[in-house]
Formats: sequence, structure tokens, C-alpha cells
Amino acid sequence: MKPIIGISMGDPAGIGPEICTKALSNAHVYERCQPIVVGDAAVMQQAVELLNSTLRINAIQAVKDARFEFGTVDVYDLKNVDASELKPGVVSAMAGNAAFEAVKKVIDLALADEIDATVTAPINKESIHNAGHKFSGHTEIYAHFTNTAKFAMLLADENLRVIHATTHVSLRQACDLCKKPRILEVISLLNDACVQFGIAKPKIAVAGLNPHAGENGLFGDEEINEIIPAIEEAKLQGFNVEGPVPPDTMFVKAVQGKYDGCVAMYHDQGHIPFKLEGFQWDNEKQTMKSVKGVNITLGLPIIRTSVDHGTAFEIAGRGIASPDAMLVALDYAILMAKHRKK
Repeated sequence: MKPIIGISMGDPAGIGPEICTKALSNAHVYERCQPIVVGDAAVMQQAVELLNSTLRINAIQAVKDARFEFGTVDVYDLKNVDASELKPGVVSAMAGNAAFEAVKKVIDLALADEIDATVTAPINKESIHNAGHKFSGHTEIYAHFTNTAKFAMLLADENLRVIHATTHVSLRQACDLCKKPRILEVISLLNDACVQFGIAKPKIAVAGLNPHAGENGLFGDEEINEIIPAIEEAKLQGFNVEGPVPPDTMFVKAVQGKYDGCVAMYHDQGHIPFKLEGFQWDNEKQTMKSVKGVNITLGLPIIRTSVDHGTAFEIAGRGIASPDAMLVALDYAILMAKHRKK
């Protein structure tokens, strides 16, 4: 059986509905999975019309009513957007609430085993907050509604797979949170994820926090006091781990295949090299030509993958958004769902 993949539509004022439509215009997706968009059917119809697509929208109220046929987009219709009031590229509580409710619904469907994996289109944090939902992002929403205490963000695309010891905190807080137990935890989560991707014995690199990985204490002692002890403990537990590796060379080596996964200490340390590798900027058109890469939340009882880009309000409603990241997110969701079924 092909896995059923629930795709949350994302912020309706952003590019989420458009990239969902473009991705589901690909027959290869239907050859490998059974996709359902969770969101507002009227908004998805607007996306179809924006793209002059021949796709048909099939609004449903239950997974069992989906057709799973290429050419028809099954939409679990939450009916929570007034399409006549929706303005592309504009922050609003209505859009934020619709995005939040779509995420909550795919979580509920996955916890009830009605779908095999979830994929999320981008949300806007300001819109979410304006709607009264005080979460800093998808990861925190998933952790809250699945009662998950130990989780981490993994970015993945081709050879580059990056997990983060800390994410949505200030840089000052991140330094204080890079402790041995957390680093050991994310090493274990990364190893398990790589095994799910079919890598039998993953080789993992752990970045230093300070310049030159601390230079033996010359530029800080976090490596000596926290990172190295975590690495040594990981080796004792049987993990194939190396470090601390200076991040200015670690990612270069990883892209070329030296490492199967990398541990970054804080948000930008991992995100900047990842996006430099996967995103392509078109300077003439002043927009992203391609945005590749998937964001995977590890440690959850359900599967969650996501595009690793935002709502792109600046190009919403123009029909030029790239579906590349959505297609990669679907690829990983399918891969992980099949592994879980074995």
C-alpha cells in the first residue's frame, strides 16, 4: 500500500497553496503515495486558478472519502478562510488561525493512524500569534500536541543532513544550552534518522561552538567542558562520531560525502550553510529561483517533514513560487513512512 501523506496547506496568504498545487501536478508523487491537502478548499481552488491548472479540487470531510487520483487534489476542507477577504502577502489573524488549524488537524489525523506521515507548508509566525496561538514555529506545535519533550530539527538535502542542538532561542541562550546531555541526545536522534534513510552505520560530525572549535580552550571552554565529553560518551555508546569539527570546514566535507550527518550547535550555524547549498537566488528577477531542502522534526511519535523556507509573502499570488522543497519534503515523508511500516 502506498502511504497516505497529509499536507498542511500553510498560511493561505503565502505561497503554501501554490506549492502544494504545483507539487501535486506531478504524476510521480501519486505513483509513490496517496496525498491529501489539509486546509481550505476554496483557497486551494484559487491556487488552481492562479496557475491555470487543469487540476480538480475534491473537498472532503474524512480521509476515507479521498480519491487519490492524479488530476484530482483531495482537500480535507476545514472551511476556515473567507476567500473574498484573503489578501496575498498580508499578515492576518484569519490566515494565521487557518494555518494553525491545518497543522493541528494533520497532527490529529496522524496520531489517529488515519494518515502515515505529515508534510507542512510554511506558516507565518506573526499571523499565528495574531490569532492567539503562542508558538514559535511548527516544531513547537508538534511537540506540544504530541506531548514530546525530547525533539530536534533536522535539515536534509542530498548529502547534507544537519541537526541542531538549539534552534529558536537567542544566541546568548544557545551558548548556555549547549550542554553534554542535549548534544548526546541529538547525536542519537540524528543516528536513528540516518538509519531510517537507509544508512546502516552513519558517520556523524559534531561542530564546535567557538571559532576553530575552541582551539584547545583559547577561544572558549564549551568544547572542553560539554562538547568533547558528549562525543566521548557517544563513542562509548557505539556511535560513529567525530569532533568537535570547526564548522567552517565541517559542512564543506559533509556536502562532498565525508559525513552522513552533522550536529550544529545553534540555528544559524546549521541553517546558513544548508541554505547556501540548497537555495538559488535570481538576481535579475530579485527572487529565489529554486529552494531545496527539507526540515524534519525528530523524536516525535509521528512523521513530520516540511519545506525549509518561509511563506515568501513578497511573491505570494504571483504564481512563481518553486515547489522544489515541497517535492523533497514529500520524498522524505514517503521514505520514512515506508521504513516505519516495515
